[in-house]
Amino acid sequence: MTQAIASKTSLYERDYLLWAEDTLAKLKARDFENLDIENLIEEIDDLGKSERKELKQRLKTLLEHLLKRIYIDMPQNYRGWEITIREQRLQIEIDIDDSPSLKNIWNESFNPAWRYALKKVRGDYPHLDFPDVWQFARDIDPMLNVDFWKT
Repeated sequence: MTQAIASKTSLYERDYLLWAEDTLAKLKARDFENLDIENLIEEIDDLGKSERKELKQRLKTLLEHLLKRIYIDMPQNYRGWEITIREQRLQIEIDIDDSPSLKNIWNESFNPAWRYALKKVRGDYPHLDFPDVWQFARDIDPMLNVDFWKT
């Protein structure tokens, strides 16, 4: 009974790594007729979604720490927040260097990232007032280079 069930599931479902290796070997051999096209399409689509999600997550974290550094008067935490700001900025730069087309989705990623960041800091610091809108430049260059708490 178990063998009958296992034989009906695809390699993709049974062993993802083996499926990926098999797919790569078939692509290198130009064996297009034996490719698992449906799962390959799904995986390629997921790669693009993953890149977008990564940018949005890093931007959210960057905005959270910028909000903390700009609006929260806790000097003992400044260094940690600034380290996180620098790290997120660097990782965003690396991601954009690897996939320059991420610049094209920066604007569409900013608003949801802002919403999530604002929700997080308001939850963590309910006694403080944070602005409803980002009050500084939101283009890529200033977001990756300007220390807004110094302006």
